[in-house]
Amino acid sequence: MASSSTPPITPAFFLAGGTGISAETLGNMMLQQFPSVHFSRRKIPFITTVEQARAVVTQLDAAMTEDVTPLVFSTVSDEEVRAELQLTKCAFIDLFGSHLSTVERVLHVNAVHRVEALHGVGDVGRYEARMRAVEYAMEHDDGQSMRNLEQAQLILIAPSRCGKTPTSIYLALQHGVRVANYPLVDEDFQSSELPRPVRPYAAKCFGLLSTAARLAQVRGERRPGSRYATLAQCSYELRRAEAMYRAHGIPVVNSSAMSVEEIAAVIMHTRRLNDVG
Repeated sequence: MASSSTPPITPAFFLAGGTGISAETLGNMMLQQFPSVHFSRRKIPFITTVEQARAVVTQLDAAMTEDVTPLVFSTVSDEEVRAELQLTKCAFIDLFGSHLSTVERVLHVNAVHRVEALHGVGDVGRYEARMRAVEYAMEHDDGQSMRNLEQAQLILIAPSRCGKTPTSIYLALQHGVRVANYPLVDEDFQSSELPRPVRPYAAKCFGLLSTAARLAQVRGERRPGSRYATLAQCSYELRRAEAMYRAHGIPVVNSSAMSVEEIAAVIMHTRRLNDVG
């Protein structure tokens, strides 16, 4: 039984057929109505098949204890997949409807029904951890510092202007992930080896790419008329970066037509990263 001096932690899962941004946002809006309850949070995105749903249900049910019933917030729209997920023994909250009352019943706590709670800091520890992650991301932005690189949970590598900085800051602010990002420069493209500073941390690396046309456009806005912004130079850098990623088995996402939220969701899922707290 849980100690009376140590409040139990209620697992909260956010399930989605896509990135999980909506499930996480809406689920957290409900959880913030229960400031006296301690939660652990995990997002499971890209659930698109019945087989995946069965595996997820196994994970959910494993979190059940005699004292605590996990909460499951879902925005999965596929009927067959949703039906499979609903077989969980956990409390399943379908976010297509309004189920704050379900959360009240499971937690045996009345929601405070405060609008301002939606905008509050919530758990102070989680907030402070995210602020530390933001400080880390800023210190390690664009290869500015190689200090404490071993503390990074993720290292983004990419040619200049592929979206490393906004992705790093978003991951830190929204998920509490300590992210360093490292720009690939001319000397790095001369071989398929990883740059020396990040070479020991290949297992933490994630690559970003773009299209040559999009990259040339973005660079042209920054340095118009430069070799740096030419289509030929952008094509060359992207081609060499892709070869580097392939040589070292580094996962990659093309940022040219994706929002930073979508990029972050793919990275979190691929690298199996969890939110802080």
